Amino acid sequence: MFTLTSSTYSKARAGRLSTKHGIIETPFFMPIATKGAVKTLSSQEVKNLGATIILSNTYHLLLRPGSEKMKELGGLHKFMHWDGPILTDSGGYQVFSLGRLNKISDEGVLFQSHLDGSSIFLTPASSMAMQEIIGCDIAMCFDDVACGNSSYEEYKQSMERSLFWAQICKEYRGAIEQVFGIVQGGVFKDLREKSLEGLIRLKFDGYAIGGLSVGEDRKETYEIAAYVADRLPKEKPRYFMGGGMPEEIVYYVSCGIDMFDCVLPTRNARHGTVFIWQEDPASWQIDLNQTIFPYDLPPFYKCLHLTNELFQFDEKPLDPFCDCETCRTYSRAYLRYLFQTKEVLGLRLATIHNLRFYLRLFEELRARLFQKTMV
Repeated sequence: MFTLTSSTYSKARAGRLSTKHGIIETPFFMPIATKGAVKTLSSQEVKNLGATIILSNTYHLLLRPGSEKMKELGGLHKFMHWDGPILTDSGGYQVFSLGRLNKISDEGVLFQSHLDGSSIFLTPASSMAMQEIIGCDIAMCFDDVACGNSSYEEYKQSMERSLFWAQICKEYRGAIEQVFGIVQGGVFKDLREKSLEGLIRLKFDGYAIGGLSVGEDRKETYEIAAYVADRLPKEKPRYFMGGGMPEEIVYYVSCGIDMFDCVLPTRNARHGTVFIWQEDPASWQIDLNQTIFPYDLPPFYKCLHLTNELFQFDEKPLDPFCDCETCRTYSRAYLRYLFQTKEVLGLRLATIHNLRFYLRLFEELRARLFQKTMV
């Protein structure tokens, strides 16, 4: 299902991941459609921006519309009119993010719904069953995510529980086309090694690096991500969960990671912060034949805060190097005005641009990987 098509002299690589809803060129970015929608955008708009796969969340879709309604509606592809691949997070992240509303045991997680307070017991088996009903192309194992300031013993318990749950997920995959295991273990290499060994024995279709970008020191994140990537099977896709800033993504790609998701482009857009290119991305000079640490990468973008008074009379396009509708049509002054007057259009236009920026970033990375000669 995964084929390498190009690689550099070091670790960065390009490939093709095949699914029943299409072939995806790697490395790629997945816009977040947590509840079956990328916030403020239609499925067609997301596709027009260049997205080939999206990510949705099992826990949130289990709450609404629920398993029975989702089954009656024919699955998420039909429901949201998205004809490309879908990856579903298992609900494991909510073990971490909704810690105040859940109780964890080796059997699963008892959640208190943040919507109505009702109790939901999510297990590895029920998570896989819901992901099958959703109709995802790629399902993630249900895992236990420890926060970034956990102790060694807490990381160890989380990793061992995740490994135990991964075995159950493999048994209950049903008709799901691809299932990915998630490497846990926090910032401790020995725990990551044990998680890796156990997951590789289970022979998953792909492997994710989880439990990072959840409060740990950033340099430790970089070190652990590279450490795990070096030890994952070369013939399987590698997924960094939840990261990150553009310069961090370049680093992870240079480490040989293939798949990414992040809330930053859409979340920042809704708060009036946009990413813009410093120069024409077609002429962007970057050498992927070496590991590129974020703090060593020359600036290739900057962030604009559209609510800043500086843009009140700025008639320039938002980003002169971007080809999206927002930048072809509207000025910075108009976008600032939309945010000042709390018009929903401002959120939409900023989201269109930020998603296009991230998707263009991956287009440029893939182009340089296919060239094989990096300047």
